[in-house]
Amino acid sequence: MLESVGYGVNNAEEPLHELSFTRRDPGPKDVQIEILYCGVCHSDLHTVRNEWNNTVFPVVPGHEIIGRVTKVGDQVTKFKVGDMAGVGCLVDSCQRCGSCAEGLEQYCENGWVGTYNGEEMHTGGMTYGGYSNNIVVTEKFVLRVPDKLDPAAAAPLLCAGITTYSPLRHWKIGPGKKVGIVGLGGLGHMGVKLARAMGANVVLFTTSANKREDAMRLGAHEVVVSRDAAQMAQHENSFDFILNTVAAPHNLDAFMVLLKREGTMTLVGAPAEPHPSPQVFNLIMKRRHIAGSLIGGIAETQEMLDFCAEHGIVSDIEMIPIQKINEAYERMLKSDVKYRFVIDMASLPRPQGAASAKSTVS
Repeated sequence: MLESVGYGVNNAEEPLHELSFTRRDPGPKDVQIEILYCGVCHSDLHTVRNEWNNTVFPVVPGHEIIGRVTKVGDQVTKFKVGDMAGVGCLVDSCQRCGSCAEGLEQYCENGWVGTYNGEEMHTGGMTYGGYSNNIVVTEKFVLRVPDKLDPAAAAPLLCAGITTYSPLRHWKIGPGKKVGIVGLGGLGHMGVKLARAMGANVVLFTTSANKREDAMRLGAHEVVVSRDAAQMAQHENSFDFILNTVAAPHNLDAFMVLLKREGTMTLVGAPAEPHPSPQVFNLIMKRRHIAGSLIGGIAETQEMLDFCAEHGIVSDIEMIPIQKINEAYERMLKSDVKYRFVIDMASLPRPQGAASAKSTVS
């Protein structure tokens, strides 16, 4: 078994701390990666604190992983030792259902396996994530990181990037489309960058007027303060598409009325509590749509990384040592980061001396 060390928790009440555990040795189709950087996602916090009521403890979070390949199985064809590689939000799926056949592993009808807090298909244990020194993943779920991308700033692309790229691509955003991005956080700032690179007219919605300058720097053509009724009214019935990235319950009707006939608002933020129910008439009178979108499949995630390399897009990050992860969580709750924390895994102590998580995972 592969000795590993990371930061995690044994219950929802304790702070993140050092844990040791074992992963499976690489099999014929596996890639072993030394983790160099790992982004910090709000989903990590939800899971660590069991806010979605589905956490299996102990848990080591992290699903925005960039690292160097250190070992490959003898059936691996796409990676070699020394390559820069990435691992996103999922590390396996059934590979048999219709969704998997279409490259939509994130919608696997038999249940995909999360990079952490997932049921591991090979050992029967639980998966542990990227707040750790290494990971072993089946080749199909490993991503090639283009040389043009800064590896640390590319880490959040593996969740925040694909979560925003996938719906923009699915709803065919491009030149001539008016697109709204709701919220300027880890997801929202990527939505602005990607929509602008796709050629859309991009409007950023924020509750904070002081985010205007930054939003314009990131690529927004216009910024609307959503608490200002007059500003909102100027945009009624004008948007082809709205990407709502806010992960807190809020009034969806304020944005629904901004859509054109047959326009769509897609939700990608995942609140711990439901949004208030929207007014039905705002939907039926204009045949508007509310939709959802979940990350992206492996092929689309690779497409996103290549698109970002072509257009010079990475996440705006603040690098932290692993020892500051608990402080980072509290700052994340206050939106006190521009716009994604990334852990420098060189700060992680090596396996000896860590408290045991007593689990065999992958």
